[in-house]
Amino acid sequence: MSIVVTGASGKLGRHVVEQLLEKVPAEQVTAVVRSPEKVAGLAERGVRVAVADYNAPETFDGLFAAGDKVLLVSGNEFDKGRVRQHSVVIDAAKAAGVALLAYTSAPGSLTAALADDHRGTEQALLDSGVPYVLLRNGWYHENYTENLAPVLEHDAVVAAAGEGRVSSASRADYAAAAVTVLTGDGHENTTYELGGDEAWSFAEYAAELSRQTGREIAYHPVTPEALTGILAGAGVPEPMAAVLAGVDAAIAKGELVVDSGDLSRLVGRPTTPLSEAVAAALKD
Repeated sequence: MSIVVTGASGKLGRHVVEQLLEKVPAEQVTAVVRSPEKVAGLAERGVRVAVADYNAPETFDGLFAAGDKVLLVSGNEFDKGRVRQHSVVIDAAKAAGVALLAYTSAPGSLTAALADDHRGTEQALLDSGVPYVLLRNGWYHENYTENLAPVLEHDAVVAAAGEGRVSSASRADYAAAAVTVLTGDGHENTTYELGGDEAWSFAEYAAELSRQTGREIAYHPVTPEALTGILAGAGVPEPMAAVLAGVDAAIAKGELVVDSGDLSRLVGRPTTPLSEAVAAALKD
């Protein structure tokens, strides 16, 4: 039996593999990637590396074995039909008779366009009959803290989220939840709504940045249309800019507040505070 992580060279997948290696022998872990050179260090540590691509179904032939536990990390190629891509993995998992397939989805409360592919994938997974876990990951701290350059350049947090709040957590937190599911028992056919313990507003985020930098950083709320234009002007493809602005509109409606407590229960500790993620980002 192997624990198989797709998208293992990505930011979340890499966290999952590293945390798995703290719990199970390396030879029990399979990292699925498109570019093996990105995970050469994992191979040297004894992790099995498999090369496969969501866009090439034949690359998944024989990759899984009966009894495997699989983490399907959602793809980020929004223009290539993510439900179709994810279904390639689901079909291969079903054919192999895996014991569990966990999927990194989005909160059930999220109605923005970003969630459409997740809902479609969830339905495909449920229809497959494969024992499943839906890891409905909320927003990541790093969605903001990895993009501080323009904020610090202009001393301004710009968002179309109004007074809305976000229950974000760190990638490492969400990875820890996935590892709990992949290495534990009794999670079959379960949905977890995952988010940070403390929801925050963008005004509070700006205040935290001000506190840690010693500068006056203000929150400037804008309309979704204005944000789309700002992002497109900064080089984000317009369709993606509109999707991101749609997430902000969802935040304004309270759709990214996740108060289930599932994440801290799964990881067995409080989730990482936003202030810690800000401090880490400012140190880099």
